[in-house]
Amino acid sequence: MPHKKEDWKAEMYGDQVREKIEEFAETGWDSIPEEEREKWFSRFKFWGVFHHRGGQESYFMMRLTNCGGVLEPDQLRTIGEVAREYAQGPVENPEFGNGWIDFTTRQSIQLHWLKLEDIPDIWEKLEAVGVSSRSAGGDTMRNISGCPVAGKAEEYVESRDLLDEIQDGIRGDNALANMPRKFNISVTGCRQGCAQDSINDVGLEAAHTIIDGEEVKGFNVRAGGGLGGREPRKARSLDMFVRPEQAYETVRTFVELYHEEGNRENRSKNRGRFFVDEWGTEKIREAMVDRLSFEPEPAGTDFRGEYTYNAGKPVERGAHDHVGVYDQEDGTNYVGLSVPVGRMPAEDAIELADLADAYGSGEIRLSRRQNPLIMDVPDGNLANLLNEPLLSEYPPEPNPFVRGAMACTGTEFCSLALTETKARMARMLRWLGANTDLPDDVDRIKIHYSGCTADCGQAMTADIGLQGMRARKNDEMVEALDVGVGGGIGEDPRFIEWVRQRVPADEVPGMIANMVEAYAALREEGQTFREWVDATGQEAIVDLAEPEEVAGYEDPCLHDAKQSWYPFDSGPSPAPTKPDGTPIEMGD
Repeated sequence: MPHKKEDWKAEMYGDQVREKIEEFAETGWDSIPEEEREKWFSRFKFWGVFHHRGGQESYFMMRLTNCGGVLEPDQLRTIGEVAREYAQGPVENPEFGNGWIDFTTRQSIQLHWLKLEDIPDIWEKLEAVGVSSRSAGGDTMRNISGCPVAGKAEEYVESRDLLDEIQDGIRGDNALANMPRKFNISVTGCRQGCAQDSINDVGLEAAHTIIDGEEVKGFNVRAGGGLGGREPRKARSLDMFVRPEQAYETVRTFVELYHEEGNRENRSKNRGRFFVDEWGTEKIREAMVDRLSFEPEPAGTDFRGEYTYNAGKPVERGAHDHVGVYDQEDGTNYVGLSVPVGRMPAEDAIELADLADAYGSGEIRLSRRQNPLIMDVPDGNLANLLNEPLLSEYPPEPNPFVRGAMACTGTEFCSLALTETKARMARMLRWLGANTDLPDDVDRIKIHYSGCTADCGQAMTADIGLQGMRARKNDEMVEALDVGVGGGIGEDPRFIEWVRQRVPADEVPGMIANMVEAYAALREEGQTFREWVDATGQEAIVDLAEPEEVAGYEDPCLHDAKQSWYPFDSGPSPAPTKPDGTPIEMGD
């Protein structure tokens, strides 16, 4: 029997939903019948509109889409202005204040504390500069990921036009809007692997083969990758090589196959990775060949041996991220900034857009590590840009802990999360940077934090992965973390192995410091953290990973455990509220 959400989507989904959002925005939050809210909120997600968690009724998040992380001139500025005007909550975050944007792990942006009544005005302002929220959430194809500097820096196979073609022709097709579950597409045209094809539902990876005695450039096709639910999978080869001109048809064919045959009954077992589990790669390949207009070649030679992006290799092997100053193919430069946990105040986002205009072309690109890149900076402008005060806040050469950090939304807004993430991670990074010494040749330790097992923060692929849990400490319920080590994406993708579980959150910084200091003391020269983990073994690291309370670290919400309406406020919730922020119950 189909899941109830399939019935909801059969009644209305995709582009049709926008009109209803606009109707509800006109009549107000309390015009949505209470017994129908779950259904409508599920549909709203297609347009990137997510209701916040319990206690925050009438407040919404909006996720934007920008294929492959491209923000054209004026787009970031407009997003920042929207955040400044509309993303204002009833309580300030103690780390980030009010009015900010979140960079995501799929190269897009999220806005929080939005009122339903403001959504049409927000859309009008964003769409005037070409920014959309369509297909940003729900059971549909999410933001397509690719190398953030595709078309600007060296690629083995050019991918920028292909990304745009997939965006317009596949994600833009309303007939494919209603997928069994959310669906991730990536295209890797470079040799570094920064689109992370290993953890996507379908991924194209740069490859080459010999046909009629000549080398041919193209893509290998992999499918069924993904994280979450403590059941991660790395994408598996479909033994299929396609030329660039065949790539669009290939992706569309797999999307259509999953659209038609994917499980619509059991939502805990119907992601793309489970579809590949059930069908197997040989059956999927056969079904695709029957539908394709060409006969694909067997898989060619990929470049996984050269992958460096989150691959646990020494920095001498190549770039691990896009933080820093790098050459572009046209002789200009791009400058990647490091934004701790991906959160930036609106005023800073606007200033970043101004700097991109003043020193580059105005274009901003976003990476999968929650960081922005200023594009097209001539050599003559580089020194002045690097001296700008904003770049001391978000430096191209940050400390190793900040550079490697990522964090999901957490209990601040997410109904699934078990712990707060962003503020805790920001404080943890400051403490680690000030209190933990690393060898001079170690310029990053990748710490990823997810508030629950859905793993939106990609903890499973980190040097040190953190996932939110709960535990008892001194007879009180506290926020806690499971801690694992040794994950990474590259030639040999692997997921973390757990070394400690349900560690009280205030003991995690000390535990990480103990591990990292052991790494610094015991490593061989030049050994990365992942290499050290492999050489040391899990059992030995369990002994080294001793939880410990430490001086100078105060946890922001140790005892919240998702009990309050907002992790940083112990008073009663003001929600639901009118558009002006006053509680609806007042005077009604």
